[in-house]
Amino acid sequence: MTSLIPADLTTDRLVLRTWSADELTAVLDHTRLPHWAEDFPAEGDQVIAGFLRDHPAGLDRYGHRLILERSTGLVVGSIGLFWPPTDGALEVGYGIVESRRGRGYAAEATRAIVVHGLTAPGVHTVEADVELANPASVRVLEKAGLRRWSEDSSIARFRTQR
Repeated sequence: MTSLIPADLTTDRLVLRTWSADELTAVLDHTRLPHWAEDFPAEGDQVIAGFLRDHPAGLDRYGHRLILERSTGLVVGSIGLFWPPTDGALEVGYGIVESRRGRGYAAEATRAIVVHGLTAPGVHTVEADVELANPASVRVLEKAGLRRWSEDSSIARFRTQR
């Protein structure tokens, strides 16, 4: 029998796992859990928790996950693919709490979820848009192996294809 719980994605330093119902509730209720980094959740994580409450399909095997630091077991951010795909493409979004930035976690997590997303039936592209005013996020996407394919005066568009 196949498990209904999506398998964790593990990298050298991180584990990407599905949000639990208790974690979603805690974020939405502004309640702290002991396995969170001191600055988790960030504002973006609160937005994602609300999205997941209203769109539980976002918790499927290709959806949103928490990012855990393997060395401490603490939740240090979140990442996800926005399901369902549009014309064979999924969008990736991510965030790492300020206390863990600058360690390469965002690129490491993004690489893992992009590879995973490209295994989804009917998906051939994973993409992301980033504000040019956010050079750190531009660098994350570059380090994760996505290629800039388009931009305008304020947004760069990145993607990778299978």
